[in-house]
Amino acid sequence: MLENKIGMIFGVANQRSIAWACAAACGARGAKLAFTFQGERLQEKVEKLAGELNDSLVVPCDVTNQAEVDAAFEAVKNKYGRLDFLVHSIAFAPREALEGEFVTTTREAFRTALEISAFSLTQVALAASPLMTEGGSIVTMSYYGAEKVISNYNVMGVAKSALESSVRYLAADLGKQNIRVNAISAGPINTLSARGVKNMGSLLNYVGEKSPLKRNVTATEVGNTALFLVSDLASGITGETIYVDCGYNIMGI
Repeated sequence: MLENKIGMIFGVANQRSIAWACAAACGARGAKLAFTFQGERLQEKVEKLAGELNDSLVVPCDVTNQAEVDAAFEAVKNKYGRLDFLVHSIAFAPREALEGEFVTTTREAFRTALEISAFSLTQVALAASPLMTEGGSIVTMSYYGAEKVISNYNVMGVAKSALESSVRYLAADLGKQNIRVNAISAGPINTLSARGVKNMGSLLNYVGEKSPLKRNVTATEVGNTALFLVSDLASGITGETIYVDCGYNIMGI
């Protein structure tokens, strides 16, 4: 499905990461992949996982440092010559901003969450587009807290709203280059980043009980949806937010 395709994956922290599930799905279908890591703490883990795939590349990339972003894409260009798809699975807000009331969000926490969780998509899309010489696909990760209030999600919900809006504007801008931009709104998954949200365990239990499928979604299911979106099977889909949450988003009271 993805033979001779080159992808770039942002956001792998460990084997439980949604980003890794996306990478594993794409790699199993023939894609060659470049991975980024943020900080030396994650380098060894990302390099170990990337080593499971053929002809991979691992580069540092802190999206708050434009020089690192530029260098990461230059490394992809030097190794592969082009880019066919990109998976953006980056989000961060200070832990204290993910508990209590949203109204107490500080200016610094707001700026940090919006820059890393939302602006970074536009940042990497701009850098990726010149390498997508034959068109391409960009996929990012959102969450239901972008449109409904989720306790303790707070400023991250606002950031995800900005992210989903950015998907639509980027899709409009990049469509003329045959570059598609979509978001996956995944249900809650017990990843390293999700543990930063207070009472995540209670949220997982509630969603598992209330969703039509009576369970929580898995990272593998999200990865398979990303595989679909970056493949030619999704060639007519852009600017969309696709729910992969066992149907939870359709439920009312």
